[in-house]
Amino acid sequence: MELDSRTPAGPLEQQWEASRFDMKLVNPANRRKFTVIVVGSGLAGASAAATLGELGYDVHCFCFQDSPRRAHSVAAQGGINAAKNYQNDGDSVRRLFYDTVKGGDFRSREANVYRLSQISSRIIDQCVAQGVPFAREYGGLLDNRSFGGAQVSRTFYARGQTGQQLLLGAYGALARQIGEGSVRMHSRVEMLDVVVVDGRARGIITRHLVSGRIVRWPAEAVVLATGGYGNIFYLSTNAMGCNVTASYRAYKKGALFANPCFTQIHPTCIPVAGKYQSKLTLMSESLRNDGRIWVPKAGGDTRHPGDIPEAERDYYLERKYPAFGNLSPRDISSRAAKEVCDEGRGVGTLGRGVYLDFQDAIDRYGKETISERYGNLFDMYAKITGEDPYQVPMRIYPASHYTMGGLWVDYRLMSTIEGLFVIGEANFSDHGANRLGASALMQGLADGYFIISDSIGNYLSSNRLGKVGADGPEFEAAERQVRAGVQKILDVNGSRSVDSFHKELGQIMWEYCGMARNEEGLGKALGLIAEVRERFWRDVRVTGTNEEFNVALEQAGRVADFLEFAEVLCYDALDRDESCGAHFREEHQTPEGEAERNDAEYAYVAAWEYAGVGVKPALVKEPLEFENVELATRSYK
Repeated sequence: MELDSRTPAGPLEQQWEASRFDMKLVNPANRRKFTVIVVGSGLAGASAAATLGELGYDVHCFCFQDSPRRAHSVAAQGGINAAKNYQNDGDSVRRLFYDTVKGGDFRSREANVYRLSQISSRIIDQCVAQGVPFAREYGGLLDNRSFGGAQVSRTFYARGQTGQQLLLGAYGALARQIGEGSVRMHSRVEMLDVVVVDGRARGIITRHLVSGRIVRWPAEAVVLATGGYGNIFYLSTNAMGCNVTASYRAYKKGALFANPCFTQIHPTCIPVAGKYQSKLTLMSESLRNDGRIWVPKAGGDTRHPGDIPEAERDYYLERKYPAFGNLSPRDISSRAAKEVCDEGRGVGTLGRGVYLDFQDAIDRYGKETISERYGNLFDMYAKITGEDPYQVPMRIYPASHYTMGGLWVDYRLMSTIEGLFVIGEANFSDHGANRLGASALMQGLADGYFIISDSIGNYLSSNRLGKVGADGPEFEAAERQVRAGVQKILDVNGSRSVDSFHKELGQIMWEYCGMARNEEGLGKALGLIAEVRERFWRDVRVTGTNEEFNVALEQAGRVADFLEFAEVLCYDALDRDESCGAHFREEHQTPEGEAERNDAEYAYVAAWEYAGVGVKPALVKEPLEFENVELATRSYK
């Protein structure tokens, strides 16, 4: 298989508008004749469904939550990037583009990243018009703050609730279209397969999570906006329901999976407190604007942090990366935290934590100012840990967070299955090997509000799509396969809980394919994953039936997919014999312990084609060409 990115020709600055002009349009009177399915109702999905509904398409939007407002996008805290240069500190579309390409360690497609940077300002205007309550300066202008990987202030925010407020804006737009009848919302419904007819995506198969009812849904196009797969590590900052199922089922039907090993570890999370924990809590990267990160200089120092004098503290990020300091990118900051903890200088009862200290900022600005900036985050930390971060430093440690890998898409966001579009975190396209903070919300809304509508219109007007009924043989076969998969889980009737298998898989992935990877460990992981999967299908216990609200059954299906997808992730990590961004191969590092890229051999997108369960997938490469930025060793010193 050959990959065609459909990247437009011409100067980078003109590619998107030229591409839009070249795309065919659907007559407004004809749009209602086309049914478009949107799976997912987070920022990408809600904005896409609202936009397509506004244009007049017949839209069906699906989410497995009880309301679109409960999508995981609400958990994004710190902000959203845009190149408006309100601070007059040198920002521009070009600088945002460069920071994003550099932050991704030169493993993303230039054209996509530049388009994202161009659209960024329009996103802010859109959200302000919807009433999103961004923070404002005294004079009334929208406020900005800094984020990791940039030396300008370009991050718009609503205290520590930016994702929630943006989602409420998108939900308002979606709810309006639901009221108008152009969007039909299906909550508590999970997609379990995509239906492919004559090589094109023509619908999906779903299961209602309360009744167990399995339904066929035909359409002219399908849009996946189902988020990332960070929960493969079990302990993560993601909502417990986040999963890989929709993407993985599409992968098994012919959609290539790109760069699955590019998984982001966030440096600013509340550390693990005990072995029975099932969820980790994110502390926004925005806290690193005013918080200073440090550990004791001596190992085994268990004194109260207030009793450790300045001379005996190691502000290691400021020491190692003086130009960026505490705002160094996430991958670098995470590895630095792991390094000092591995040296025995970690803090907390388990020794897996570092301090995030606000005392200097409180002394400089006052407690009231810090509370205005981060109050809800401080309150959340205090409720979870029982410690007052105004009085003692927060304790933080890296955790699984975002996934840069996802289904491969071309410039128009279409996968290798014609008619199957993938947006937001579910696709691979914009972040390379490491996502800069405040860029996830930007990509999700750019895809949903401003890109997918043009792409869908061009696809529908360029192809003669005959009507496909839900009674067609492809739908019947897909439903039969879904029902067999559900019954297979129920028939095991073993002795172990679904959660115990998920936890075991997560420990393997964190140990051998987490913040650091090596050839020996990845090989071991592949063997262990196969063993866990074999035991899962022999001994998992799911009681009850399909025709009822059965949480264990829905969890088992997701864990079963994780147990297959984990091998794809490890094969990708093993094949990419270099270090880049969040993918850190221990064999490839500088004497100072920094990631060492191999541009001569690995400047490509690794897209994997399904070959069967337990079989190494086939690798298809999309070469990356850098004509507008110079490939360079990433440095934040």
